Amino acid sequence: MAKYILAHDIGTSGNKASLFSVEGELIRSTVVPYQVNYGSGGHAEQNPEDWWQAVCSSTREIIKDIPPKDVEAVSFSAQMQCCLVVDREGKVLRPAMIWADQRAEAQAQRLREVFDEKYAYELLGHRLSPAYSIEKLMWIKDNKPEIYEKTYKMLQVKDYIIYRMTGCFVTDYSDASGTNALDLDKLCWSEEILEAAGIEREKLPELHNSTDVIGTLKEEAASALGLTTDVRVVCGGGDGPCSALGAGCIDENQMFLTFGTSAWIGGTTARKFLDEDQIFFCFAHVIPGKYMPCGTMQSAGSSYAYARNTFCQEEIRRAQQEGKSSWELINELVSHSPAGSRGMIFLPYLAGERAPRWNPDASGSFLGIRMYHQREDYIRSVLEGVAMNLELILRAYRKYMDIDSMILTGGGAKGDIVAQILSDVLGAGLVRPDHVEEATSIAAAVIAGVGCGIYEDFTAIRRFLKFTDPVCPDEGTFDIYEKSKKVFDEAYHALEALYPQM
Repeated sequence: MAKYILAHDIGTSGNKASLFSVEGELIRSTVVPYQVNYGSGGHAEQNPEDWWQAVCSSTREIIKDIPPKDVEAVSFSAQMQCCLVVDREGKVLRPAMIWADQRAEAQAQRLREVFDEKYAYELLGHRLSPAYSIEKLMWIKDNKPEIYEKTYKMLQVKDYIIYRMTGCFVTDYSDASGTNALDLDKLCWSEEILEAAGIEREKLPELHNSTDVIGTLKEEAASALGLTTDVRVVCGGGDGPCSALGAGCIDENQMFLTFGTSAWIGGTTARKFLDEDQIFFCFAHVIPGKYMPCGTMQSAGSSYAYARNTFCQEEIRRAQQEGKSSWELINELVSHSPAGSRGMIFLPYLAGERAPRWNPDASGSFLGIRMYHQREDYIRSVLEGVAMNLELILRAYRKYMDIDSMILTGGGAKGDIVAQILSDVLGAGLVRPDHVEEATSIAAAVIAGVGCGIYEDFTAIRRFLKFTDPVCPDEGTFDIYEKSKKVFDEAYHALEALYPQM
């Protein structure tokens, strides 16, 4: 009798539900989209009920011809660095401030005034920044004190879904290490950070390994999902560390690049791995006892989506008429622009920036525009700008290790032109798994399998993955991109003083 594992990848733009056989075969997946509410001053929020409804409807869709009793377990990968506050009954007190929300700069600055930045980075594995959860909770305390007083727990995205499924308020070490409140060496909430932040320890959830079974489905949840109350709910992890596992990076110093709404370069290490210039940061891994260094930029796929929505209405209409993906037509358009986009440069800072700039005031720019530039040059320059920003992150890693190849995952990895631009700019070969968009879902499935004893250990990831031939750098673009990378970096620094005024 076939048995199955259910994985939910609760992303920024939607929830992807994936059903896997315990042998590692992807049976099917489906995506239910939802919205982000962006506003001025770094505002980026979501309605947690949208997450839950997406989890429920996507679950029912992918198990519609599967006996519910054959689903063994469910686990999660999810967007990180959220601040969702709930009361003792689990009622949502305000919209969730997601990872892209940058309102808490004043609160981050308060912590910087207490802690030496080098000390904080070594303690937490991260800079003190408004991108993180504890600063967002400080913002709520400062600006919405009546909500803070009602707050029982601050949760991450997957933690809220676990609560809806089991009634338990928990998080795992990987998600906790994205809050700016976890002591990365001791794997406990940092009392000194919480004291400086003015946050009570009791408002943070109980800590677990990603593989811990939190419970089984409550009757109400089982009914909403179309499953049985025997399904085990495994804690899961944040999408960053999940992406490392899902890419197959389980061995020392393996590296990968994920190109999604945001993009990151990360890997798996046996020790806490930090950078003297603090360009990248370090998470607790979903693999217990390991770490996941990671350099994340804010707007990768979202920059590409912005360009599509702004410049490519024609391709969107054609795609609808022809039954194609608009991205397929846009990638074809990009191929008509040469390497270097005829001298155009794009700075991909549409939502401020984390690595490598760490500047919430940064904004996007097209530079070097001439009369001869066409739509394809604008679109290609967006992809090249994202790649050049990632190259600065990769440059930080290369101070410590040789990196001439990486695994490429994420929705952006599907396009050959995108992969080639990344390879050319980064100067690294890129190999793609057969299911580039399923990496974090595969990780969630493996976590569930290990947690429930279906798999002995994390080497089970190898039964889920097959890799394509590598995309190799085109030597003919080397000189072009070396010049463009220099202009790209200098352009940011030339504009840096203007960002606060803008």
